[in-house]
Amino acid sequence: MEPQHPTRPPRTRELSAADKTRAKDVSLARIGRLFTAHRGPLAAVVAIIVVSSALGGASPFLLREVIDKALPERDTTLLFWLVGGMVAVAAVTSALGVVQTWMSTKVGQQVMHRLRTDVFTHLQRQSVGFFTRTRTGEVQSRITNDIGGMQSVVTSTATSVASNLTTTITTAVAMAALSWRLSLVSLVVLPPAIYLTRKVAGMRREITAARQRELADLNVTIEEGLSVSGVRLSKTMGAGAALVERFTASSNRLIDLELRSELAGRWRMASMSIIFAAIPAVIYLSAGLPPTAGSLSIGTLVAFTALQSALFRPLMGLLGVGVSLTSSLALFARIFEYLDLPVEVDDPAHPVPLPRATTRGHLRFEDVTFSYPGSDAAAVAGVSLDVPAGTSLALVGETGSGKSTIASLVARLHDPTGGRITIDGIDLRDVRLTDLAAVVGVVSQETYLLHTTIRENLRYAKPGATDDELVEAAKAAQIHDLISRLPDGYDTMVGSRGYRFSGGEQQRIAIARTLLRDPRILVLDEATSALDTETERAVQRAFDTLAEGRTTITIAHRLSTVRDADQILVIDQGRVIERGTHATLLEAAGPYAALAA
Repeated sequence: MEPQHPTRPPRTRELSAADKTRAKDVSLARIGRLFTAHRGPLAAVVAIIVVSSALGGASPFLLREVIDKALPERDTTLLFWLVGGMVAVAAVTSALGVVQTWMSTKVGQQVMHRLRTDVFTHLQRQSVGFFTRTRTGEVQSRITNDIGGMQSVVTSTATSVASNLTTTITTAVAMAALSWRLSLVSLVVLPPAIYLTRKVAGMRREITAARQRELADLNVTIEEGLSVSGVRLSKTMGAGAALVERFTASSNRLIDLELRSELAGRWRMASMSIIFAAIPAVIYLSAGLPPTAGSLSIGTLVAFTALQSALFRPLMGLLGVGVSLTSSLALFARIFEYLDLPVEVDDPAHPVPLPRATTRGHLRFEDVTFSYPGSDAAAVAGVSLDVPAGTSLALVGETGSGKSTIASLVARLHDPTGGRITIDGIDLRDVRLTDLAAVVGVVSQETYLLHTTIRENLRYAKPGATDDELVEAAKAAQIHDLISRLPDGYDTMVGSRGYRFSGGEQQRIAIARTLLRDPRILVLDEATSALDTETERAVQRAFDTLAEGRTTITIAHRLSTVRDADQILVIDQGRVIERGTHATLLEAAGPYAALAA
């Protein structure tokens, strides 16, 4: 039978988080596409902003009428109308501001939610190889610190641009309507403002990238130093002081980066404040010079200076958005880098059904080869095997010979670089991952229990399982009696990574969790390695019962657990060097006999 997948494209190596992120150019159009699903609410927000800005622009004209007409002419009726209009404008713009803030914040939070879930979902699709190459703290930092750092930009950028731009334009038009000559004087602020803004934006972007990398390192230190395994290691190795020193140094570097980030904007703000403070003085001077003296009323002058002062906030806000957006590009680069990671082990475009109810469990390896990324040596080299449905296969060999890698290929934690693996004649790469997970169950030597109750740990494998099914699986794994003696029974918290229980107890809970799914193919990768001899025998008897009608692959160092297997393969450096039954291999007096000696 010809393989359905004779060749595979080369793997794409994970991008460097330190070097390539800095150089990565993030398209503003891509950032804008994050908001395309919210065009309606954003259009409503922009409309509210325009109306609010237009209403706000009326206040200076009302003020001019108060000073030039109502007060000098002692027109009380006009004064009441003008003052009432000013109060009404303030009330309406404030109410519109509340509505605008609610709508824009809701849109921003929805975008943040989508971004978080997209990153988490995409990382869930990554192969085990990605997580073995990537520090756990780095992944957590991208989802929490990086996306959290983007929150202010995502939630307020679009509305801030619209609000400040509309306000700036409205104010500029009102200023020009009052006096175009004085408006020209006010424009002298723009060149230095734009220059300083661009300079600060570049500085902020570099500092932000460095800060996020430092936060990732800090997360790694926390993950390594404060997890149960990390604390046990540091205490037994006497490394606590070194970990504290490492954490302190990283935290100190963060202080410096945060100070640099803040001060990069403060001196710009200070410079602009001085420039804007000088503008009214220049306006008063211009109004008093002979060419313009007497051409402006006091009301016009007061209204114009009020507008000019009001222009400072939206103009600086608009320029500030540019700084924030530019500096946040480093955060977007880190997030988009993860979103752009290729999925090495993915669902096929046209999946072939593999229903658990009708799957027999006939497993075949056809000249399978596999190499880990970055390694020239093959972890599995030209392995061919045939495990008929309902039979048992045992893999034995020295540590590092490739046994566990073969087991991981059966569960499709990796894809072979050559050859193919089939179940009932169907290539695993043509099957949905969820369908395969329902057919293949794995119990490995590394037990991982969630920090929740025993009941929920078991239901992680089968969320809809009944209590009777939980008990049945626990009995089969020889752990029910122990659980029933606990004060809280199946509602007992297992603790972080299950450290409340012994290694053997953790292993039996993990076995029960896998058995609950009733897989057609059962892979036992050193599944009884943490059990004492008596418990191992009891669990092995349970396995013998459960293996009836089920294809079983067992990896073990203790040959006593595999002697009854239908076929035994001896693995060395990823190759099958001997195969047969326990009796025939002993009779051959080869590598297997040497292991049994």
